[in-house]
This record gives sequence, structure tokens and C-alpha cells, in this order.
Amino acid sequence: MRFRQLRFGLSVFAVSLTLLLVRFLVPRPVGMADNGDGWRLLCKLGGRQLDRPSEGFVRFTYGAAPPCDSAYVSSQTWLDWAASKLGALFGVPGVLNLIVLGVLSCVLVAVAITATVAGLGPRGWHRWLATALLLLVMADSAFFGYFASVLSEGAAFLGILLICGGLLLMHRRLGLRRAGAVVTVLGGLIGLNAKSQTLVLIPLFALAVLLVRPGRARGKARWALPGTVLAIVAAGTLAMQSQGDPANTEYRQANMYNAIFSSIVDGKHDTNGDLTALGLPTSFAQYIGTGWWSANAAWHDPLYPKYEKQISRRNVVHYYTTHPGRVTEILQQGGVDTLTARPENLGSFGESSGEPRLAKEYRVPVFSGLAAFAAPLGLFVLVPIWVLVAVAGVRSFRRQRREYGIVLFLLLFFAVGQLGLSALGEGIEGVKHQVLTLFPTVLAIVFGILSLLPRATEEPAESAPARDEDAPTEVIPAIS
Repeated sequence: MRFRQLRFGLSVFAVSLTLLLVRFLVPRPVGMADNGDGWRLLCKLGGRQLDRPSEGFVRFTYGAAPPCDSAYVSSQTWLDWAASKLGALFGVPGVLNLIVLGVLSCVLVAVAITATVAGLGPRGWHRWLATALLLLVMADSAFFGYFASVLSEGAAFLGILLICGGLLLMHRRLGLRRAGAVVTVLGGLIGLNAKSQTLVLIPLFALAVLLVRPGRARGKARWALPGTVLAIVAAGTLAMQSQGDPANTEYRQANMYNAIFSSIVDGKHDTNGDLTALGLPTSFAQYIGTGWWSANAAWHDPLYPKYEKQISRRNVVHYYTTHPGRVTEILQQGGVDTLTARPENLGSFGESSGEPRLAKEYRVPVFSGLAAFAAPLGLFVLVPIWVLVAVAGVRSFRRQRREYGIVLFLLLFFAVGQLGLSALGEGIEGVKHQVLTLFPTVLAIVFGILSLLPRATEEPAESAPARDEDAPTEVIPAIS
């Protein structure tokens, strides 16, 4: 039985890695162009950015430069560091080569898919259906390019899938359970620390791990493994976040500025009324559509120091609480941005690829293509999908498929939280920022489909000493 499981796992890994590498490299490499944020990761690595990178093309090789100081915190730096060392080992030029990073990411994604399929516990053709659906998500054109980029979304996608796979494995038998704990720790460290936005995952991750309840474990045996996972991830996250500025406080005023002048005061509603409600002079209407880094931003205005205190989270939150209609409209735009999926200003190919500037690849457009088709409807599509995911989660708990329910609600709450956080708190680059809403939504759809498949026959109980943790699996009472 274990040999068959191992053989199947190796088959899933080999097939997944082969397809991902072909998808990445044939007929030419694809990635995601830098929107200007890449320096925050590159400078710690000693990578060179001589000028603002072209958003229209992917720069696949970065040369050396003296390391600089950046307070940006991201687990993507771990992947970049590993790719840099591998590149040096194989004689690849440059401090960071995105081809090496992309290949490394393909290996890690294949591992995550393999772990997740093993944790799902299906049998027969259901296993290959699960593999195919997960490959369609991870290889989708809206997500895949980030695995070969100097942006941090790729680490978020990888970490989230590893978390899901690890949680599923922790509900299986003893050997798989321990492997699941390792996968969950790895996913937690990568996923929680990928971006400031993914810190929202921390309470959801902690709750999901605490809800893991394999077998008939009781007392100490019930809490030992989840407690160990949480302790390791908490210690690692604390150490990681203490190295810099986890909440991006240096960009707090910039984010609020963008939320005000690119989202709230958009020139399409009551401009003077909105400015007055925000405590800003009506003359600031001239700055509608400007960003914090625009040449004609409001902070160049002689009046700005007098009103600077109004560009704050407290003031923006107060506006939202007194203008629920505008909040609904802004969230609807966030829904449209989520389903749009592909940022217009970021290309997918290198400059020597022969493709025009800003060209995008559409090799695997299944989920992103359907999303883009429905994009104008925004929340009118997303909300029903989230309701169906919630129904699938409740159904999983009621039918003693607790592991599916935990994963579904983890993804659901993260997606909903990300929509609000990005739409209301950032104001610019909505499509790119909302990719962290689309990814967990699409992944939840896949797990919801898989939760409907017939339950597989349980394997024979392991022959082991009479310990709670090794005891045969009991039926978990239904949650009504």
C-alpha cells in the first residue's frame, strides 16, 4: 500500500513538473514585468536596477550592485536567494536570473500539488482529476507569470497551496500526518510572510491549524502536532517580521493618498462634497487621478502641510463609515478588478522575445479567461461564488469531511478580506493588488468541486502501539 502511494506521488510530481516546465519555457520563457516595486527585493540581494524597469518587458537577468537598505519584508527573498545561489552554482550570469527562479518555482509548485493531492485522499481517476484541476490553477496565465518575476505574489501563491496541502495531510494517518505538519510549517512561513497583505492570513492560519483533528486523538496527543506547527510558524514569522517594516508603515501616507485621490475622489461623484467630508479644500480637486509618486501630486501644493493630517487611515475610515454608498461602489470596483485578472501595464515576455511591448501570454487562460468575461459584473459574480464555497464548506463539515471544510473557509475568509483591504486601503493598481483575491477564490472553487467527489475507502489501520495518535480513525460527529 505504501509503495503504491509512493509510486503515485512520484508520478504526480513528475507529470506536474514536466507540464509546468513546458508551460514556462516553450516556445519561449514567460514571466511578469516589474511594476517598479522589484528594487525592494533586489537591493537586499545585491541586484542591480540601473533605471526604472520597463513594465512592458520582463528583465530576466539582473546584474550585481552593492546591497542597499530596504525595510520591505517578504519570503520571496528566500526564493530569490536560493535562485541566486543555484545560478552561481551552474554558472548562470547575473545576481538573479529569473529563468533559474522560474524553474525553482516550478519544482516547488509540483511539490505543493503532490502534497495536496496526497492530502485530498481520493482514489482512482479522482486523483488525476484533482491533479489536473490544481495544475490549471497554478499554471493559469493570471498567476503563473509571478513565479518568474521580482514581485512577491509568487511566494504568496506557493505558500497558500502548501498550507492547504499540509492541512489536508494532517488529517491523514500517522506517517502522512507528520509529513503534513512539515508542509504546513513550510507553507505558513512562506505564505504568511510573502507580503504585508498576507499577514491577514495569520489568525485564519492559526484557527485552521487548531481545528485539525485527526483520528481519535485526545488530550496531549490531540494538540501536540498542531501546537508544534503553530509554535514553529509563530517563531519564524516573528523573526522574519522583526527584520524590517512588516506593515509597510513608510508607505502608509502614500496608500491613503492613493485611496483618496484615485478611489474616493474620482471625479465621477460629488467631488466637492467628498473633499469637504474628508476635511480637504475643494481646490484639491485638481489632483484627482494623481498618485503619491506623480510629478504633480498634491504634496507639492503649498497648502498640503496644513491638510497633511487628513491624509490618514483614521480620516479615510471615518469617511467610509459615513458614506456606505461609496463604500459599496468602491468594493464593486474591487470586484471588477479582481475578475479582470491581468494588469494592462505589465508584459509577459523578455525584450528579445520578438513580442511587442506589453504583450501578454494566454497559454492557460481557463480560470482567468472566464473571470475576465464576467469582470463587468464584479461582486454580482464573486458574492454568489463565495456563497457556494461557504455552502460547500458547511456541507463538508456536516458530512464528516472536516479537512475540506477547514481549507474552504480558510480560502474564503482570506479572499473576502483581501478584497476589502485592497479596494479600500490602496487605491491604485487595483487589478494587480486584487490577484490575491482571485487566487484563493479560484483555489476554493477547485476544492469545493473535489469535496463533492465520493469518499474513498479508508486504508487499513496502521499496526502500531496503542497510542491515541495511532488509533484508527473514528467518525467525527456531524456539525449541525
